[in-house]
Amino acid sequence: MQKQRKVVVVGAGPAGLMAAEVICAAGHQVHVYDAKPSACRKFLLAGVGGMNITHSEEYPAFIQRYYDKASWLNSAVSQFNATALCDWIHELGVETFVGSSGRVFPKDMKAAPLLRHWLTRLRESGVQFHMRHKMTQLMGTDITFDHLGEDVITRADAVVLAMGGASWPKLGSDGAWLPVLEEQGVDIAPLESANCGFYSRWSEHLQSKFAGSPLKGIAFSFKREGGSLATQQGECIVTEDGMEGSLIYAFSKYLRDRIKATGQATLNVDLLPLQNAEHVTQKLRNTKPKESFSKYLKRTVNISGVKAALLYEAFEKNAFQTPETLARCLKAVPVHFYKTKPIDEVISTAGGVCEGSVDERLMLKSLPGVFCAGEMLDWEAPTGGYLLTACFATGRLAGQGVNALLATENLYD
Repeated sequence: MQKQRKVVVVGAGPAGLMAAEVICAAGHQVHVYDAKPSACRKFLLAGVGGMNITHSEEYPAFIQRYYDKASWLNSAVSQFNATALCDWIHELGVETFVGSSGRVFPKDMKAAPLLRHWLTRLRESGVQFHMRHKMTQLMGTDITFDHLGEDVITRADAVVLAMGGASWPKLGSDGAWLPVLEEQGVDIAPLESANCGFYSRWSEHLQSKFAGSPLKGIAFSFKREGGSLATQQGECIVTEDGMEGSLIYAFSKYLRDRIKATGQATLNVDLLPLQNAEHVTQKLRNTKPKESFSKYLKRTVNISGVKAALLYEAFEKNAFQTPETLARCLKAVPVHFYKTKPIDEVISTAGGVCEGSVDERLMLKSLPGVFCAGEMLDWEAPTGGYLLTACFATGRLAGQGVNALLATENLYD
């Protein structure tokens, strides 16, 4: 019979709680520590506007949402994909549905009921929670926490670290774990803004007249390294100093990497993505004498307001002399960006514990018995349920890794 062992999970977010569930199910004693007074604070805040739990697209496309880390995360996500995650949610007594965009939501659109059911099940299974404990030191599987100003030292047979990135410091994800692991020789990629807005240098006219204006019914395109084109329709918001919103978040990795390489990144905005250039050109040929250019744009192709402002921002007037050249401009308005929004203003972070620092079960090679999961690892994904899915999946894989480790050592009566 396997002897019960003590496992400490640091971080009470989705990744940490999933690891705790898997380890507890194997019969081990699990203690979850978190710096905040309650669990899953970022999860709950993300669910305020509608809890997007995962995405329903086919797996070959789904896994590619993790960019260059897709092959690394495949071992975790393929075992706990969108279907498996939804089945797990249903076991908690929470129904789900697929929205028009393919995103998957709990039926009531809320995170709190799901979390409440989950925490109840964890506590009933024996998981113990220790809140207001912030990790300050790690020596092997011995951990020092700051609890209300006093040091608390706990020893474990295995440890799972799932403390998030650095994008929500008020909710606990502050990246304070980074120097603790670096002291132990763990290779860590610098934390960077992901799913973020970007700074642009607008004219005073656009700033004063259109800051805060939504851009709807548009498409972005960006030429990636190697020449392939990333294109996506959606919406975003023009801010006083740049752009925010879901569509630009989807391009954040490409824009950030280009800015790092060259100091600037440019994407093209298609103001009429549902119409091809020939169709737009034909509409623009319908001119009227003595009609102002702004009225002409509004009447023929329904371009006005912030969309017209972006057009004027990007081109000189001589670019609009013929319907053909104007159509080309409307279909590809260049917008230039020079910097990401700061980490404490963004949805998630890139960077973290590098792939080469962990084994296939996410155990740190330099710290046997210590595993990492969730956003602490060096991967990123767009919004749409992909972030949460990988957090759940890597937490599950780390939990399985702990169980495998404890089963292979001399832990039998």
